[in-house]
Amino acid sequence: MVREMTDRVSGYVAVDVETTGLDPKLEKIIEIGAVKVEGGRVTEEKTTLVNPRRELSQRIMELTGISGDMVANAPGIEEVIGEYEEFCRGYPLVGHKILFDYSFLKRAAVNHGFPFEKEGVDTLTLCRKFMPPDVKKNLASACAYYGVNQEKAHRALGDACSAHRLFEELKKRHILENIEVFYPKPLIYKIKREQPATKRQKEVLQELLKYHKINLTVQIDYMTRNEVSRITDKIISQYGRIAER
Repeated sequence: MVREMTDRVSGYVAVDVETTGLDPKLEKIIEIGAVKVEGGRVTEEKTTLVNPRRELSQRIMELTGISGDMVANAPGIEEVIGEYEEFCRGYPLVGHKILFDYSFLKRAAVNHGFPFEKEGVDTLTLCRKFMPPDVKKNLASACAYYGVNQEKAHRALGDACSAHRLFEELKKRHILENIEVFYPKPLIYKIKREQPATKRQKEVLQELLKYHKINLTVQIDYMTRNEVSRITDKIISQYGRIAER
């Protein structure tokens, strides 16, 4: 009976993404890492740097060790998201604060025509349940608490591997206490497919940038309607409209 129950959480894909910031509506993926696990053992790994088509902030470069030069010649998200949808197909996801990674991946998948409705297990939720309340529960602290070897932190594949090892250690120690909390549950993140910016939107934005002598650090050709509209409104709010001649 116990074997039958634990089999429900034996196959999964542990994932992690590095991004230009925290908000999936505004920011972009710069690296994806995923490890496929069967019966507690990694059977396949996949990792890719992704060109976000914008400059990376100094803070993100310091945090991740990923530089602008490293992603400059990397594929765009539209070139790789289908591969990751296929890699994860049929498996629940595991990650530390998994909804963060899922929101970025699902937004990319939906925007490029791929289904990405997934179930998952959040190791952060498990740590909050089983670790002492006064102990930090970020990935590094949780791995240290459980004696889990952590690979290169803040790199996608390293953090995906760490999440996998942490999940296995949590199962080993706590699954018989409350097996239900280890079962994958639906991951809820709602997103409608976003449309590419229109030619006219791009022209208006380019005219504003030229008029106000603004150097935009994002490549306009790859922006969505909402993104261009948001930046255009922000420029008009801060600098004003183009004066009539």
